[in-house]
Amino acid sequence: AGRARRAVTRRAVTRRALPAVLMCRGKAVRDFTGPDCRFVNFKKGEAVYVYYKLIGEPTELWAGSVGSDFGYFPKDLLEINHNYTNEELELPTDVSFGYF
Repeated sequence: AGRARRAVTRRAVTRRALPAVLMCRGKAVRDFTGPDCRFVNFKKGEAVYVYYKLIGEPTELWAGSVGSDFGYFPKDLLEINHNYTNEELELPTDVSFGYF
């Protein structure tokens, strides 16, 4: 229903043995409420942990956690304050987002 399928590339750390490895940590620069359960909600100032960086059109999304909640969020809502690794591996994936 109006959802376009977009090719998205997932950037993940090169440690393939672990499916989700912490890439960086940041602070939310403003509140965010996602459109559905695939997105993680947070308040300004909360710590957000990033495990995947999704790149592509029309916007870049990252996937991470706030507390025990995990989901997608727009990368521009996060101020990075600690990088755990700078090594990245691009993996093609197919994700559909009707929100953007």
